[in-house]
Amino acid sequence: MHNPQLDSNGGLRHLLTLDGLPREILTEILDIATPFTEVAERDVKKLPVLRGKSIFNLFFENSTRTRTTFEIAAKRLSADVVNLNVSTSSASKGESLLDTVDNLCAMQADMFVVRHAASGAPFLIAQHLFAHGRKDIHVINAGDGRHAHPTQGLLDMYTIRHFKGDFTNLSVAIVGDVLHSRVARSQIAALKTLGVPDLRVIGPKTLLPATLEQYAGLRVFHNMDEGLRGVDVVMMLRLQNERMNGALLPTPQEFYKSWGLTSERLALANSDAIVMHPGPMNRGVEIDSAVADGSQAVILNQVTFGIAVRMAVMAMLAA
Repeated sequence: MHNPQLDSNGGLRHLLTLDGLPREILTEILDIATPFTEVAERDVKKLPVLRGKSIFNLFFENSTRTRTTFEIAAKRLSADVVNLNVSTSSASKGESLLDTVDNLCAMQADMFVVRHAASGAPFLIAQHLFAHGRKDIHVINAGDGRHAHPTQGLLDMYTIRHFKGDFTNLSVAIVGDVLHSRVARSQIAALKTLGVPDLRVIGPKTLLPATLEQYAGLRVFHNMDEGLRGVDVVMMLRLQNERMNGALLPTPQEFYKSWGLTSERLALANSDAIVMHPGPMNRGVEIDSAVADGSQAVILNQVTFGIAVRMAVMAMLAA
């Protein structure tokens, strides 16, 4: 079956989802990101990799970390970056997504970074470009609906590899609102592809998708204490209140009581376990401040690594 993300030689043409991407591609992105991290730490401001290229950030949903780190990453690679303010663009006047894309193509766009509330919007753009012979323009999914957030999944994998090394001997727990989380879908796909043998999903039944069974070896826990016992990595998720229809939970306080990550609960994990969160955090809802600011948290490292990983993805696409 043809993967629209890959070109005829098996190289990366677009980054739309981590589901179905071969382990070699995921590992290559992480490998390329490593020297970019070192460049940032040496305070080297710019590399010429994308000089002369125009990157358009098309964010149809609000974002802080993702949009900012994509902009920083592109500028560090010497690209020209255009941030489209959708609220003041022609899209707010009724212009279709594909008409917007066509107009930006006419402005010599080389790459689109797309965040959209509709699942599949980046795929639609990629198909449209392919149908019109624009194989030289690349699309990066920066989060689409409930579907996927591949660069967040990749920076999470980079963070795990940085602190834990090999994936093939780890126990990893993903905790919280998996049902509405595009991040969780990308994390699960990547963790399975990279060979994590013990992958656990923890949360209330109302916030876990019924399709989890399709992932071989994935274990589901509805009891937080049981699920955290002996894990190496705890990946917390935000309650996606903006995507919930109906009252799935009593109150945020009730959620915290049963599913919030406290110091006491973290003590059930391995003593060297790391705590991750894609942000934004709801302190006192899914995570306690003592944990978020504690020595086992690598949440700010994730943000820093996100720049290097997004640099790696753009460099691979432009190669």
